[in-house]
Amino acid sequence: MRLPMPSATASAAVAVTAAVAAALAVLPGPALAAEAPAASSFTISDPRIKESSGLAASRIHPGVYWTHNDSDDGPYIYAVDSASGRTVARVTLKGIGKPRDVEAISLGPDGQLYVGDIGDNRNGTWDHVWIYRFPEPKQLGDVTVEATQFTVKYADGARNAEALMVHPVTGRVYIASKDENKGGLYEGPAELTTGGTNVFRRVAAVPWVTDGAFSPDGTRLTLRGYFTARTYPWKDGLPVGEGERVDAPWQGQAESVTYTPDGSTLMFGAEGEGSRVIAVPVAAAASASPQPGAPSEAGPTPEPTGSFGKGALVLAGGLVLVFGAKRLLRRRSS
Repeated sequence: MRLPMPSATASAAVAVTAAVAAALAVLPGPALAAEAPAASSFTISDPRIKESSGLAASRIHPGVYWTHNDSDDGPYIYAVDSASGRTVARVTLKGIGKPRDVEAISLGPDGQLYVGDIGDNRNGTWDHVWIYRFPEPKQLGDVTVEATQFTVKYADGARNAEALMVHPVTGRVYIASKDENKGGLYEGPAELTTGGTNVFRRVAAVPWVTDGAFSPDGTRLTLRGYFTARTYPWKDGLPVGEGERVDAPWQGQAESVTYTPDGSTLMFGAEGEGSRVIAVPVAAAASASPQPGAPSEAGPTPEPTGSFGKGALVLAGGLVLVFGAKRLLRRRSS
């Protein structure tokens, strides 16, 4: 259970939020991506989904997206119909321990959903995290399923993470750590095992990541954070070069991204009750080329570009206070 926010902190958070809203109001219009047609974007209407932290597009149920709460919910995965925003299934996972901080979900080429219980409210002190796996239900409705639980450790020590991606061709699982200065992309073993610990090894540097997704053909990897998103070509198991800036929508606590099954659209989600999932066509998303003079290593931390980037830099300090307060309260409640 989370502790109530102290009054002083609450006041500060309100003040910062107001300042953020005021600053956003004066940003030039082109800085923010326009929403795709209403038929593509949708609002999650289920009041039980207050902290949607991951998205995965169903392959067998057109227009349905799988999501879950961040923490303090239980072993539940929700299927949301994008045509109505209504929950059409709640899956209860059994055969696993008590989830701690579920942050991501991805659909593998084996037709199974992979759920990343990979967050660390203690900022990288848990010596292991978990991945849960279960077949995507063929029928929609409330159901209890047996899930497989995998224990995960990182080769270079514990860390916080919010992004888990399963490659749609190889089936290999990747995790991106969340770190303001030294985030990393971690590659799992060729096959996960329940017979021991699955060690994930750092293969590339990445920016501050809150979620990520592979394109359905496996040739691109999109990573998002609170302020920016970038799409990288994917080759030989690595992100290549600097990637392209994505005109991701401004969503405050931006927590999720996935591709539509045909790969034509990126769907961006956020935490909060009644949160909006916004569709951005891929052709429109890759609107800016890599900037010259940037570091050449794979998956570098990008600099925000354009007027959105400038606004993000102005707002970053205030929002870090808000998210920092949330993290502090979570630590106290752990």
